[in-house]
Amino acid sequence: MAAVAASSADTAAVDDQEPQREAVPDLESQRRQIENGENGRGRPLQVGESWFLVGQHWYKQWEVYVQGGDQDSSTFPGCINNAELFEDQVNWHLKKELVEGEDYVLLPAAAWHYLVNWYGLEHGQPPIERKVVELPSIHKVEVYPVELVLVQHSDMDTPHTAQFSQTDSVDLVLQTAREQFLVSPQEETRLWIKNAEGSFERLCNTRVSVLDASLKTGQVVVMETRNKDGTWPSAQPHATSSTLEEEEDFQGQPGICGLTNLGNTCFMNSALQCLSNVPQLTEYFLKNQYVEELNFCNPLGMKGEIAQAYADLVKQAWSGHHRSIVPQVFKTKVGHFASQFLGYQQHDSQELLSFLLDGLHEDLNRVKKKEYVELCDAAGRPDQEVAQEAWQNHKRRNDSVIVDTFHGLFKSTLVCPDCGNVSVTFDPFCYLSVPLPVSHKRVMEVFFVSMDPRRKPEQHRLVVPKKGKISDLCVALAKHTGISPERMMVADVFSHRFYKIYQLEESLSSILDRDDIFIYEVSGRAAVGENSREDVVLPIYLRERTPARDYNSSYYGLMLFGHPLLVSVPRDRLSWDALYHILLYRLSRYVTRPSSDDEDDGDEKADLEDKDSLPKPGHVTEGSSQDPGLEQAGPSSGVVSGSRAPVDNSPGPSHWPQRARRKHLFTLQTVNSNGTSDRSTFNEDTHAQPYIAIDWDPEMKKRYYDEVEAEGYVKHDCVGYVLKKAPVRLQECIELFTTVETLEKENPWYCPTCKQHQLATKKLDLWMLPETLIIHLKRFSYTKFSREKLDTLVEFPIRDLDFSEFVIKPQNDSAPELYKYDLIAVSNHYGGLRDGHYTTFACNKDSGQWHYFDDSSVSPVTENQIESKAAYVLFYQRQDVVRRLQTQASSSKPPASSACGAPPKSEFMDVN
Repeated sequence: MAAVAASSADTAAVDDQEPQREAVPDLESQRRQIENGENGRGRPLQVGESWFLVGQHWYKQWEVYVQGGDQDSSTFPGCINNAELFEDQVNWHLKKELVEGEDYVLLPAAAWHYLVNWYGLEHGQPPIERKVVELPSIHKVEVYPVELVLVQHSDMDTPHTAQFSQTDSVDLVLQTAREQFLVSPQEETRLWIKNAEGSFERLCNTRVSVLDASLKTGQVVVMETRNKDGTWPSAQPHATSSTLEEEEDFQGQPGICGLTNLGNTCFMNSALQCLSNVPQLTEYFLKNQYVEELNFCNPLGMKGEIAQAYADLVKQAWSGHHRSIVPQVFKTKVGHFASQFLGYQQHDSQELLSFLLDGLHEDLNRVKKKEYVELCDAAGRPDQEVAQEAWQNHKRRNDSVIVDTFHGLFKSTLVCPDCGNVSVTFDPFCYLSVPLPVSHKRVMEVFFVSMDPRRKPEQHRLVVPKKGKISDLCVALAKHTGISPERMMVADVFSHRFYKIYQLEESLSSILDRDDIFIYEVSGRAAVGENSREDVVLPIYLRERTPARDYNSSYYGLMLFGHPLLVSVPRDRLSWDALYHILLYRLSRYVTRPSSDDEDDGDEKADLEDKDSLPKPGHVTEGSSQDPGLEQAGPSSGVVSGSRAPVDNSPGPSHWPQRARRKHLFTLQTVNSNGTSDRSTFNEDTHAQPYIAIDWDPEMKKRYYDEVEAEGYVKHDCVGYVLKKAPVRLQECIELFTTVETLEKENPWYCPTCKQHQLATKKLDLWMLPETLIIHLKRFSYTKFSREKLDTLVEFPIRDLDFSEFVIKPQNDSAPELYKYDLIAVSNHYGGLRDGHYTTFACNKDSGQWHYFDDSSVSPVTENQIESKAAYVLFYQRQDVVRRLQTQASSSKPPASSACGAPPKSEFMDVN
């Protein structure tokens, strides 16, 4: 209850009532009425009724008087006098820690009025009226109400004290503060409490009692009034008065307001701008209808905090006083309740939108206690009956403005492939995630390396089956080059080495778009590791010696460089010397042959070392410290080192003939597939493929190796061709969404008839559509081997999107607008999977003008700029809702241009 002290007028009225001696009953009757009567002290307490405090001293005097039985006795108590209960006779505050039975007695209202009528009340004293309250497990008279100190946020030095019962609602505290500080009904206010340590805490839920809010006597309660620009003063602690005045002086079109990018938050800004331009939802928040529906006790919700944070954003954006706003508070709230959005990584606007719609729904759910609802299958019943039951069950647990605006109903049909059992259910949805027709073709870029050393590698762009094999890639390249697919080998090159050499039967899905794929021409008789062929294909790496970082200059490090090769070598020429000349020929485009003088400038000592290090045919020696060529990448002398020959069952003859020779441009070394360590031995049972490294001295490489020419390549004419993707209509995506599909192995359906999980066929149909339909175009595709973004152009209508052919519920032919939709917003995504940028097109509900929202920048656009390959999430408004909103708007203000109609002539930004 509010201040309990009676008004001066009430006090005067009581004072004027002199005891009517002739109307006063006899003393025994007085005693019975006050002590034991129906309305006497002994009656039980009832919540909400008034009881009055009477000083113990006066009451004891009265008891002595009535028990004496003599009305003319000197023990007559006189007027009721409670002076001993008050601290002072100005504010009439009760003394603290008064005790019932020692300092005062309690009388119900009727008994009090009897005594005042018979004896009167001391002049100037107020009656001490208190209410009976219900506390946990007990009813009691609240002798000491909670005294709160009310102040305004704008004037903390002018307090007002008011008393409240513990059972009073916090809303009564707010209303009392509004009345005290003369706040107009149009202004929004909220309360804060000041804690003992000086910090402030929001009183979000005004429906709870003073007791539940833990408010104590003497606590400071601050009332804050929203600024004209939609902000709260407490949310701008560092804003200067001049800045606030400048913002409030700015007057623009409500809703035309950018959102600052806080760091990779364009996804959030795009989703917010789309949602902000849903007319009925924005009006719901602007008219404060959300305040009464905030659900603070929903365990699935966010204690109303997401709804309040979103409401603050909407009010700021639609105040017309901001060019752009900083959504920092909202971003913090989202990260608090959804940890996946913590930090400043890039995210998906549709995922944020899904979280936000669910959060708003639970925060505004009108169902305070959700009942258990058992889902029932159709079991042969008519669709109308099952659908109505499903929707009613959904509404029994979910009833909010989000359900009213965005929720529709699917019909889901599952058919068991074994027994033919049909299961029909109706499920609610909040948005449609529709697939895009996916091409069965794939474009791959490869480099073709010819056996002709004079030809530079060629870059080709090939169109292959998306689910094809490596052989399909070779066949496609053969059409460009005239080289038989049988004479091609495909490899993935990464960091100057072969990451993988593919077999013809392998799937193309294992090759990612970012992989560097080289296709090498080999002799038709050759294959890696196949002894039955007459030629052997040797993988060749290029390495350069670099001085090691220690004090022994005889040791070298090795670094891979350039592009590796796959070289066909006849079996009958598998010697180091022959291989050297074959490789010299293959490298001749960018490796200069030395002159005869250079070639004869050999080192006799090196020749001797070379002869000494050669193993006998078919014999492999173990490495030793005396032979640096066995353990190191190559001897410092520069001769062919570590003459490790493959044994019989390696891809080569039983032995490779060795001979001493002159100093060469480079040395050859068998290495592992990484090219990082030498293969010093070959075991008898090893079938491993030998990899050969060409090791260059830095000086020799500098003199004879042309790096520019080695890196050169040409582009085939096909690289210039652009594979045009035919645009698809939005209706095609919706048709694909409603197509029968077979469940995946990871997601089987349990058939109640077969009693086991089955890969059933599933079909989704649209039964009931919402007022605002959100269509999510599934542009991002993720598989085990690949991730891609589909940049197909989807053609979608701005007006008159007709769903009558997709809705299977019996239709009302007299109301075609129930199935036609107009576009109101689009969330765009530019870029690829790893990086990208989100923006928004939206139609202002008041002006009908389309605008382009790019974070804090906002520009008007024409309708023909809206459709693009970047369109990701579409917002459509049902036409009957458009008409309803227009009617409401025209009745309250001058008519604006038709919603989302042709924009007025002005400066337009080209966003495509």
